[in-house]
Amino acid sequence: MPVVFQKPVFPKSALRGFTLIELLVALVIFVVLAVLSYGGLRAVLAAQENLDRNSDRLGQAQLMFMVIGRDLEQIVPRPIRSNYGDQQPPVTGGGEVLEFTRGGWRNPAGFARSDLQRIAYTVEDGKFLRLAWSVLDRAQDSEPARQVLFDGVSGVELRFLSTKNEWRASWPESESNADMQLPRAIELTVLTEDWGGLTRLFRNTAVKIVADTKKGVQQ
Repeated sequence: MPVVFQKPVFPKSALRGFTLIELLVALVIFVVLAVLSYGGLRAVLAAQENLDRNSDRLGQAQLMFMVIGRDLEQIVPRPIRSNYGDQQPPVTGGGEVLEFTRGGWRNPAGFARSDLQRIAYTVEDGKFLRLAWSVLDRAQDSEPARQVLFDGVSGVELRFLSTKNEWRASWPESESNADMQLPRAIELTVLTEDWGGLTRLFRNTAVKIVADTKKGVQQ
């Protein structure tokens, strides 16, 4: 007996598709979820970008203070002649400028020069600069090498601790015997536009060396 296949009969409700309203509702839900997902992604990307920027700034700040500390550890009581022949003390500071003589200037090439170097720190056009002269007693055409250590800087504040343990806003503390005056410590605050003030205190070990030298001469 032959097998007869009959076409299945579905109820009308089973053959019914999506209505336009249902499609619109689904589309709206999809758009809302996409917007929320994009907003979350943007927040994550912005946070990552801000983290990377702050990490770079932190590394720049650490390098800046490392360079300054390396220079200040080598302070020596050696006065210089300025571009106009005026004698300048070993350390001068006030306002936004710090200038001093340091030793330990490396000379791997063996050039005929001193191992002493004149260094200055100052702010120009929102940048914290390190200035280094190739000679101590300068001529009128002597120009320093410039190195940008930090940007986004609005100013610098300096304080100097005298041998009497008194904080001063400028140095040297007096005109008498200014050629040998060295501060016991130097406090440097770099005022930034995004992080506020970055303060670091640098102790001057050369003060004890000078005092011991004077004591030996007197004996």
